Amino acid sequence: MLNIGTLTAIGTAGGWSLPSLLQAADAAGQGRSAKSVIMIYLVGGPPHQDMFDLKPEAPKEFAGPWKPIHTNVPGMDICEAFPQLAQMGDKLTIIRSLVGNQADHDAIQVFNGRHPKQPKPLGGWPQFGSLVSRVMGPITPAAPPFVSLCYQCSHGPYNEPGPGFLGTAHAPFRPMGSTREDMVLNGVTLDRLQDRRALLRSVDHLRRDIDSSMTMAGMDVFTEQAMGLLTSSRLAEALDLSREDPATVARYGTGNPNVFIDDNGAPRVPQSMLAARRLIEAGVRVVTLNYSKWDWHGGSYNTIFNREKEDFPIFDRCLSALISDLHERGMADDCAVIVWGEFGRTPKISDIVGRDHWPQVNCAVMAGGGLRHGQVIGATDRIAGEAIARPVTFGEVYATLFQHLGIPVSSTTITDNTGRPQYLVEDGGKPLPELA
Repeated sequence: MLNIGTLTAIGTAGGWSLPSLLQAADAAGQGRSAKSVIMIYLVGGPPHQDMFDLKPEAPKEFAGPWKPIHTNVPGMDICEAFPQLAQMGDKLTIIRSLVGNQADHDAIQVFNGRHPKQPKPLGGWPQFGSLVSRVMGPITPAAPPFVSLCYQCSHGPYNEPGPGFLGTAHAPFRPMGSTREDMVLNGVTLDRLQDRRALLRSVDHLRRDIDSSMTMAGMDVFTEQAMGLLTSSRLAEALDLSREDPATVARYGTGNPNVFIDDNGAPRVPQSMLAARRLIEAGVRVVTLNYSKWDWHGGSYNTIFNREKEDFPIFDRCLSALISDLHERGMADDCAVIVWGEFGRTPKISDIVGRDHWPQVNCAVMAGGGLRHGQVIGATDRIAGEAIARPVTFGEVYATLFQHLGIPVSSTTITDNTGRPQYLVEDGGKPLPELA
């Protein structure tokens, strides 16, 4: 058995191996859709009332210092620190009324749509990309269905919840990690991703290791496809940003992946969004990434508004670059983008903790996917504390993403470890009709 990262390459007892997955997908006629999703997790809970749901008429202790600016869609105003996003309001959907949020710093609901306090099956709920991997399989043998660009956070709950009861065969392919188990392509670590020669040396070395340990002629076609996936230069090339137009790299901006903004969060790395786009082009169905640290309170400098002044312009630049890039490359109808965090922030600003955790309401931004954009869904009260119109659940957002991929949530189930069929989304969530 050959294991690289968390993806099993050759048969495992009692589970789906990559060759058998390829074989099943081929038999079922799956794996040929080019629809895809990029999921961006803003680690630590972004402040909705300072970003996409400003309340300029509220008292100052609620409104904060930022002013709204008009987007190119009448009635859709966002923070003045996002001028580039404002020019593409017609390409965005802002959800201002996301409810049912959990209250702790925990990524689980972002990545699998399930409230962590609710009962879960043996093994836990699979995350979104793992479910897509299980239901649809790969688009092409040269690319895995699910890739994670998430940095490992020292605060464990910030990390992706994993494949749950689906097992390691549907864990994300991880090209960046600090441990040997997280490495892929035989030792390519994050600080070497932009070194093309190192990438090619690593791929060549892995091919030699494989050739010396087994005879390719003795494998069946699906095992050969699995070997092709794990050693394909397609992934290495997608992750090698030196192959990208320098003007495009500059458009996104760059950050230092070794500098963690606030100890236990994720680094601020705009080029992750560019890498995500390149992976989608290479044939990946789902790419997840975590971006920066949004838990802004406490400390002499780490106040909420100092951090917003620092983070907002960089975020405006890289997210607008991703969305523009998808449209310019003709990918926007096929690739949906979702941006969100684990909860909102308190309406009232505290001198001690800034804006604290606020599970009552949250916001999200969607783009691409051929969805009907240029709109705001939902509304909050005058201090952005409660949803007063069109509350939206995580299940509805996830149902929308599954529908975009061509997976009917009302009829699709996955069997858990006890033999019980499980639906893909919580509480019978249905796709958002506003986006149809």
